Amino acid sequence: MADRLAVLFADYAEHHRNPRNRWCHMIGIPLIAFSLLGLLAVRALQLGGVRLDWAVVLVVLLAPVYLWLDARLGTALVVAYLLLYGLARHFSWPVHLALFVLGWVFQFVGHGVYEKRSPAFFKNLIHLVVGPLWVANHLLRLRPEANS
Repeated sequence: MADRLAVLFADYAEHHRNPRNRWCHMIGIPLIAFSLLGLLAVRALQLGGVRLDWAVVLVVLLAPVYLWLDARLGTALVVAYLLLYGLARHFSWPVHLALFVLGWVFQFVGHGVYEKRSPAFFKNLIHLVVGPLWVANHLLRLRPEANS
């Protein structure tokens, strides 16, 4: 059976051939992830003395997918999300909203100005999950697809 993430990374790479577009993603995706965790840092429920924010719920829902795609890279990304969440909770929602918009500006400039091709998630929504793994892999170099 083919490596699931290798197949997804190959498809993702088809939409990210231009180095300036990839650079835009290295900035835009972390900004989006950080700001989304901050925007979702509102109480989802209270279990005894433990408060669960929507951001934590999102990470808990994404973790099995990331771990299924690649255990080492998925673990690294989940840990990164939890660290980003801890930091994001200290900023106000207007800051996160501005960072969220800025992150998407980087994404669409990368595709519209440099790549001249629609984002990969327009073709397959799973790429909204693959993008952060791709950035994490680029930084950590845990898989050979990091430079694709």
